[in-house]
Amino acid sequence: MIRGAIAIFKRDFKKFLSNPFVVVMTLLMPVMYLVIFGNAMGGTISHIPIGVVQEGPPYNETPLFTNAVVELNHITQKDPYPKLLDVTVYTDETIAKGALSKGQISAVVIFPSEVSNDNAVRLYVDSADSIIPPLVESAVNGILAKIGAHNPVQVNEIYGNIKYIQFFGVGVIMMAIFTSTMFGGGIALIKDREAGIHEGYLVTPVKRTSIIAGIISSGTVRAFFAGGTIFLIDILITGIILRSVEDLLLVLLVIFIACIGVTSLVVSFASRFSAQQEYASTVAFLNLILFMTSGAFYPVIGMPDWLRWITVINPEYYGVHALRAIILRGQGLDVIGIDLIALLIFSSAMIILGITTYRRTLE
Repeated sequence: MIRGAIAIFKRDFKKFLSNPFVVVMTLLMPVMYLVIFGNAMGGTISHIPIGVVQEGPPYNETPLFTNAVVELNHITQKDPYPKLLDVTVYTDETIAKGALSKGQISAVVIFPSEVSNDNAVRLYVDSADSIIPPLVESAVNGILAKIGAHNPVQVNEIYGNIKYIQFFGVGVIMMAIFTSTMFGGGIALIKDREAGIHEGYLVTPVKRTSIIAGIISSGTVRAFFAGGTIFLIDILITGIILRSVEDLLLVLLVIFIACIGVTSLVVSFASRFSAQQEYASTVAFLNLILFMTSGAFYPVIGMPDWLRWITVINPEYYGVHALRAIILRGQGLDVIGIDLIALLIFSSAMIILGITTYRRTLE
């Protein structure tokens, strides 16, 4: 019995050591979890864009407004970190609130036109973000205490009381798209290759382009089904209510475009691997980087600069931002237009990459 166990142990361990790629990825993954996860979560948030405006008319700046703006511009959470807020002075309350509703700033602070303890400082915050508003509120209260003003702060959550589970739930939709494609599409593709099914395609009348288009289409449908299902479950669990049919259609559009891009990306990766272990370890590593830097569970503004740059080429970031804008804020094409363009560019590039890499495996 012991001899048999030792023999099986030696065989399996030799198989593990015979694949250096898997060995390296096994050791690299925990390190990358530490580096990526450790920097993506709990980082020091800085340079939060906010607007300040003097209540009016009249719009004459009061000592309260002048002193408060100076102090807000020089707040740091802890030395030697950069300042907490980037303050923009607006001349009109309506313009400032418009910038807030379009996502250009995260909060608006409106100071009363009269210096009086009874006049409240009104704070309007983007409540779709569950982490940044408390920081801004704390900063406003702190500078009022510092300059000796006892004006009460009236907080207005412009999108209502949004809980963290609702904030995070939107990001899970993108995770479902990637996961369903990674396991349902990529691994199935490699299994077919291991079984010799793809070689059989070469003697059929089906064109190679048709084969690729069929694989990407099938993966897209699976991913869309998974993303749509998680979206419905998300609504049931978190209690999110869409404001209109147009919002629902926009959500489905974002999910569909993201599905095309992610499926094409996975096909291009799966085409380059012949073993499931190598593919799974590589795609798991890719999924880690994309999801951690998507802003799904922590604001991108709180990540270090070197990690924040990854979001520029991260399709999940644009998907999460667009879905959150629609589902939590009720915003439309004027706000998510850039996200849709980025997703379309990514999807187009991934389709070309998927076709190119897959055709090479058939040649």
